[in-house]
Amino acid sequence: MTEDADLGMRLARFGYRSDMINSTTYEEATARFGPWLRQRTRWFKGWIQIWLVHMRQPRRLLRDLGLPGFLSFQLIVGGNVLAALLHPLFMAGLIYSVASGAPMWRGDSASVAILAALHGATIVIGYLTSAFLGGLGLLRRGLLSTAWALILTPAHWLLLAVAAWRALYQFVVAPYRWEKTEHGLAKSSRLAVNMTRSLLELERYLSNLKETGNLPTLSDDATDTAADRPPLPRVAA
Repeated sequence: MTEDADLGMRLARFGYRSDMINSTTYEEATARFGPWLRQRTRWFKGWIQIWLVHMRQPRRLLRDLGLPGFLSFQLIVGGNVLAALLHPLFMAGLIYSVASGAPMWRGDSASVAILAALHGATIVIGYLTSAFLGGLGLLRRGLLSTAWALILTPAHWLLLAVAAWRALYQFVVAPYRWEKTEHGLAKSSRLAVNMTRSLLELERYLSNLKETGNLPTLSDDATDTAADRPPLPRVAA
């Protein structure tokens, strides 16, 4: 389901290294819940598949990647899925403990207090780290005016958990089901489609001129006038 991640892992196991190109990638993000959920489900299911495939022989994977690469694989691929699956359970337990006054929250010993602090810090630091990275990206793109959306990070994490559990279910009952993401809905995408259509129309127009021998050529004296040139085609803007 996520062939790009699998390809990256296989290249790494053969000793290749990848790097980031400092450029802009224009990719339309899904703006509706249904397509978003199906897209994230596909990604999570792909990561589950990749983790299981490459962990068939853990010792060989460790030998191919080395210890740092092996640990990175566990954290980034396996850890992403595991964190999303466990997050709602962790949150439910945390909320129940606070609401019911469980011993962890009403104990007087230092160990209980430390444990409670660790639980709270884990969730807060996780949210803050995710929001910080999102804010950094918005800052670099000059889009800080939309940073208010980062307050929805906890809701986003819960939605990721829904996608992860849906992916786990699909992995069992329909491991090769492909829920392709529909694109072309954003305004920028529609403009790109119109531009592509216009370029194709122009290409066909020039091909026809070439076949009929009417393709104009540039001359040094530039004696041709606008009246001598064939009319340009009308294309959608």
